Amino acid sequence: MWGGRFDKETDLGFLEFSSSASFDAILYPYDIKCTRAWMGALGEIGVITGEEGDSIARALDRVLDELDSGSFSFLPSDEDIHTAIERRLVELAGPVGGKIRTGRSRNDQVATDMRMMVKEACARVAGSARNLQSALIAQAESYIEVVVPGHTHLQQAQPVLFAHALLAYVQMLTRDMELLSTAADIADVLPLGSGAIAGSGFLIDRQSLADDLGFSRVSENSMDAVSDRDFVAAALFAFSMVMIHLSRLAEQLIIWCSQEFGLVRLDDAWSTGSSLMPQKKNPDGAELVRGKTGRVLGALVAMLTMLKGLPLTYNRDLQEDKEGFFDALDTVVACLRVMEGTIRTMTVDATRAAECLRGGFMTATDLADYLVSKGMEFPEAHRVVGEVVALCMREGKDLGELQGNDLQAFSELIGPDASGWTTPEASVARRNIVGGTAREAVEAQLKAARDMVSGGANPV
Repeated sequence: MWGGRFDKETDLGFLEFSSSASFDAILYPYDIKCTRAWMGALGEIGVITGEEGDSIARALDRVLDELDSGSFSFLPSDEDIHTAIERRLVELAGPVGGKIRTGRSRNDQVATDMRMMVKEACARVAGSARNLQSALIAQAESYIEVVVPGHTHLQQAQPVLFAHALLAYVQMLTRDMELLSTAADIADVLPLGSGAIAGSGFLIDRQSLADDLGFSRVSENSMDAVSDRDFVAAALFAFSMVMIHLSRLAEQLIIWCSQEFGLVRLDDAWSTGSSLMPQKKNPDGAELVRGKTGRVLGALVAMLTMLKGLPLTYNRDLQEDKEGFFDALDTVVACLRVMEGTIRTMTVDATRAAECLRGGFMTATDLADYLVSKGMEFPEAHRVVGEVVALCMREGKDLGELQGNDLQAFSELIGPDASGWTTPEASVARRNIVGGTAREAVEAQLKAARDMVSGGANPV
């Protein structure tokens, strides 16, 4: 592509080092689509005749068939997928194929390819996240009756519906979809027509190009357009947040399915055993998701680090926008699928959940609320109930096991009706507020979640 300026051939070792064809070949559908659109734009201004355009179009069809079938032959001189396609195009169409480079640079072409891929990647991840949301909602519906211990600091805190806990992850994924939608919108800008740096020297109708390629708008500054990879960083940030939330869900499942908790049983199809210990069923899928989170976060950090010191405009560093992104995309989609399968097939042990509710004094706050309802200020109620809990700990009793006389010794405001406030079921039922864990409030959350997921359209 630049042979006229150089007297020597590129060192083969350096060519291998600098080539990206081994990994950016995945961009070929976008590159060919961009080339078709550019060919049409050049035809509109008379640079390419109708006959020449037909010849180039037939050659592009052939190149696409070869790439689709895997019969395309890459050469050591193919620096990237863009040069490989152009080289093959000239082989098939003859010198007229070279006209396609008129007024266009690899800089704006590859930037356009990446933007097209990022837009589709965000939609793909959002679709997989939507599937996981569906699995979480289905399990929340199945176990709407089950009350489990809720935790803060991994210490028993207050009883909650198991469905309420699952729906928390639905909310996390909803925020992730908003980030994915934002990233797709950031990518929805056409750089093609920016040339190498200063803009194309031919009066191309860029808005028409944008329409052809599915972009809503065109870039406003050619220097920024060819050197901008903020959209890749934005997508990687969205992917990273998906993985952060998947890792949190994975950790929760690992805890829930441990023998000490025993709340959840994983399906055999989504767990593994031990080569030594016959009794084991390991949550390897969740553990791998938790571990793979680092790969995606690493891709984001690498991308930001690569961008931080670049002068205007294009620099070869920007080639490093691809491998990490491609790997992150594959990783997050695979992890979403694994978590969907794991969640959809797990079962909850309601008997064990009831056992876990005993002890832990999880309704202590409810007893304090009871005292407040009788006129006591909350700080004083907090102190009184703290003394009640201390007594329970000394005597090895739960709150529900204390007799009325025992409680009244702490405050004359405590009457026989206090026992109706200290059961896990009563505690859950009292929290019938928007976003709360009461059955009615959770059913409202479920309805909103079902309506969102059954809306049909991909959120990105």
